[in-house]
Amino acid sequence: MGNFFKDNKDINWLLKNIDLSEVILYKEKNFKDASKYDYAPSNIEDAIENYKIALDILGEICAERIAPMSKEVDKEGAIFKDGEVEYAKGTKKALKLLSQAQLMGFTLPRKYGGLNFPKTIYSMAIEIISRADGSLMNLFALQDIGETIYKFGNEDQKKRYLPRFSSGEITGAMALTEPDAGSDLQSVSLRAEERNGKWYLNGVKRFITNGCGDVLLVLARSEPNTTGGRGLSLFIYERDENLKIRRIEDKLGLHGSPTCELQFNDAPCELLGERKLGLVKYAMSLMNGARLAVAAQSIGISEAAFREALDYAKNRVQFGMPIIEFPQVYEMLSKMRVFIEAGRRLICETSKIVDLKEGLEEHVSCFPDEAKKLKKRIRDYTRWSEILTPFSKIFCCEASNKICYDAIQVLGGVGYTKDFSVERYYRDVRVTTIYEGTTQIQVLSAVRGILNGSLFNLLDKYEEETHIKDSELFSEISRYRSDLEKAVKFVKEKKDQAFQQFHANRIVNMGIYTLVSYLVCLDGLVDSEKEKIAKTFVSLAEKEITGDLNFILTKSPESLKTLL
Repeated sequence: MGNFFKDNKDINWLLKNIDLSEVILYKEKNFKDASKYDYAPSNIEDAIENYKIALDILGEICAERIAPMSKEVDKEGAIFKDGEVEYAKGTKKALKLLSQAQLMGFTLPRKYGGLNFPKTIYSMAIEIISRADGSLMNLFALQDIGETIYKFGNEDQKKRYLPRFSSGEITGAMALTEPDAGSDLQSVSLRAEERNGKWYLNGVKRFITNGCGDVLLVLARSEPNTTGGRGLSLFIYERDENLKIRRIEDKLGLHGSPTCELQFNDAPCELLGERKLGLVKYAMSLMNGARLAVAAQSIGISEAAFREALDYAKNRVQFGMPIIEFPQVYEMLSKMRVFIEAGRRLICETSKIVDLKEGLEEHVSCFPDEAKKLKKRIRDYTRWSEILTPFSKIFCCEASNKICYDAIQVLGGVGYTKDFSVERYYRDVRVTTIYEGTTQIQVLSAVRGILNGSLFNLLDKYEEETHIKDSELFSEISRYRSDLEKAVKFVKEKKDQAFQQFHANRIVNMGIYTLVSYLVCLDGLVDSEKEKIAKTFVSLAEKEITGDLNFILTKSPESLKTLL
């Protein structure tokens, strides 16, 4: 029996070696659910065993049932007819299987029918799903809709919606983007009007993943005569006859996931949380979760591409030997593995930091007297999550595009045909650098955390609280840190906003490669196989960091702008 969890040694390694004890203690609130639910853990070991069981079930469903349907799902795609969207047959079967396995409420509390798992485990699940069918992830990972209602909704809203999300009875969507408001969500113009104590939506949304879902979180302008983000609120809308699906997009990839254009015609809705916080608080929380999910999606797709390319290279004989024996081929494949494992490690670290941030916040909400004591920790983990989330999306999605590109190259001519799946992986992964915030938008989000010193504080934490200095590679990675500090100092001393923006991509790239070098070196201290990965990654990082530093020190915006 195939199993996408059991056959992935790296995910199993992370689950065994990453310390999740504090994450679990906060998530389980010291295991208070153990007396209420017979399936709730009573200690850390029980919790980890529960994670393994769920991932094992998911891994088998993905390998045995979902992956075999993925080619037909891609071919059939979602269908738009008579104003309604119909999922591909395989997509409908997959959603039913996941619902029957009770896997649709991964992070929601048991009180609402969920599994109460942390994001670290959810990220692993998203990767496993994406390896089987990248387009299915866009429906599975919309569990964040339910989590957003849990975090910011009132108790009545939670009771009405969350059990239905957990059971798989309903699916969701986040309706943020408009024809004239893509990356610039402050320009959202869809109106939310309050009449007689009730809210109604009017306007158009575009590029809405699963816009045909049952429950939508809609970003709308609730404050008349405003133009900025403070005039926006977030609304819960359950589909009725007041929403018209105008069309679905004819996309390059992810054909099983419908991307809809929606028209709201006096659609009744309800406010989520408080007015005016729709973008600055609620949508940003929702998007950060989605960005981490897309990072995991990209790694899942690239894992599938890598495995197909590796298998082909082992069996394809040319010039009297398998092509994997040729240096040009095994170098490509080796780099694929290194970047997949490095990306997975970054996602794991990011997810853990987000889990700790949210755990601390919820703990303080239950025990306000501890707020002062935990204030600094919450601030630190908030800042680190704000850096590592865009780091994860940038690094994983850009690397995965290269991995899927190279997978086609390994297969050669047949890789360009539909006889193999690598062409589909290449099509599916392409959007990951675009949706939920382009790479360029992620750079703008991440660079602030480098320039204000938050990233260096995190590196200090690793140096002070781990044995990273025992790594034989520490002299190299500490030099990378020094080069990054030099670049930051040089850019800040210019006191020129245009110069800073021009080099933001290079600053962020240096930051990512420095941080990931720290992470893989930590792993290399406890595992000889991981040490090989670390040595290769650190070696590849030198070219990136040195090249970026030299460019920053010698080039100005005018050096390129004059070419246009």
